[in-house]
Amino acid sequence: MALSQTLQQKLLQKLSPQQIQLMKLLQIPTANLEERIKEELEENPALEVNNEDHEDGMGEDIQDEFTSAAEEDEYDVDGSEDEYENLDISDYVSDSDDEVADYKLRDDNYPESDDKKTMPFKIESSFHETLLDQLGMLSLDEKSFKIAEHIVGSIDDDGYLRRDLSSICDDLAFRQNIITDEEHIEAIIKKIQLFDPPGICARDLQECLLLQLNRQLSDGRDVHLAIQVLDKYFEEFTKKHYEKIQRGLNLSDEDLKQVINTIIRLNPKPGGNVGEINKAESYIVPDFFILNNAGKLELTLNAKNAPDLHISEGYRDMLKEYDKGAKKDKRQKEAVLFIKQKIDSAKWFIDMIKQRQHTLLSTMDAIMNYQKDFFLTGDETMLKPMILKDIAEITGLDISTVSRVANSKFVQTEFGTYRLKFFFSESLSTDSGEEVSTREVKKILSNLIEGEDKHKPLSDERLTELLQEKGYNIARRTVAKYREQLNIPVARLRKEL
Repeated sequence: MALSQTLQQKLLQKLSPQQIQLMKLLQIPTANLEERIKEELEENPALEVNNEDHEDGMGEDIQDEFTSAAEEDEYDVDGSEDEYENLDISDYVSDSDDEVADYKLRDDNYPESDDKKTMPFKIESSFHETLLDQLGMLSLDEKSFKIAEHIVGSIDDDGYLRRDLSSICDDLAFRQNIITDEEHIEAIIKKIQLFDPPGICARDLQECLLLQLNRQLSDGRDVHLAIQVLDKYFEEFTKKHYEKIQRGLNLSDEDLKQVINTIIRLNPKPGGNVGEINKAESYIVPDFFILNNAGKLELTLNAKNAPDLHISEGYRDMLKEYDKGAKKDKRQKEAVLFIKQKIDSAKWFIDMIKQRQHTLLSTMDAIMNYQKDFFLTGDETMLKPMILKDIAEITGLDISTVSRVANSKFVQTEFGTYRLKFFFSESLSTDSGEEVSTREVKKILSNLIEGEDKHKPLSDERLTELLQEKGYNIARRTVAKYREQLNIPVARLRKEL
């Protein structure tokens, strides 16, 4: 095969470090922003928190992370000899940066007395810490105590022990050099199952519910009947085949109703109400606040976890000393180059925090104006069909940028706190040709199911007919899909006695 030369043109997207940093910051919710800032403060000594108002002179224009990276090339440092010989520190020793910080986007019309406060989190024991505290109350030898600790550590956050006994035996043998058998482990599991909350350390839902009922044996006949139902007819109970249960145990309608009421009061996830593992998932910290002021919507950004940042004066003073000095050897130039890189990195980060705030506000403002009717009324049926592309066109940002803003962000309104993704939905055509949001259809579907006769719940076919009568041109399989997305079971499982 002969060698040949060809000329090709390629269009490539090159992301600068600054753009990558912005993309990562956009995805961080307000609850985690303070932690990210602390990490940067630890890594970069040129970056400091200012207790007073401060600024680094960054521009106010909103930028997309996919804008041209040409202007970022000035920060590129290769450490070459030319870099040492041509050091220009005039931009680093001037005092022009010492102005008032505006990236916190404060409003002069409202008091700022609490702007310095961070979001509070209550201190509490985790679920596993609660179990370990109870473990200390058992009278166990050293070997049994270590086995019990391993079992407690194997319990999932919802309170279930989903590892089989043979796997626990192997783990104890290989990791802790503890030789035991399944009978010994089972005996310790029985002791752990006596811990609070009731139902802990169960292997499946049936065992979990039975453990809770066994704690209530003194409560009367209903509990004994409930134990028989779960022990002998658990599968029939989960599928609501109540006729089989009545025939098998010779129960009247009233007895069955009392049994069902006893069982549904039990907790299927006993570990879910004790402590929390991830505070960011346990508490919703809104990123935006929307206030209805006499029919005018006012949007504010939650900036309580974003402290004022500025460049370290100590680093600037070192550059000033170098600038004044007469003798400048290579070692000094290397030190100055290091300081210059740290200051550049600090400026990047401050600029990225500022761009993050502007981008978040711009995107949320577009969503608020697009869904104005909902924010004024709180009626989900007022939501318009809206996709990422719609907001991207309004703000001039890339679709992926809008997606990052909408990810893991929350907005607090007078009607509740919502995920930003809640406002995005596809469109559906009505008989009149009008485009409506699928969110509106789901809300009407939910209302129909809530208002149904629970003794004769509506089937998917009947729900489809009712929606079509209201003018929504929708198929039965689509109704079934929306019902599943709303976590609503089929008609047979919604039936009540």
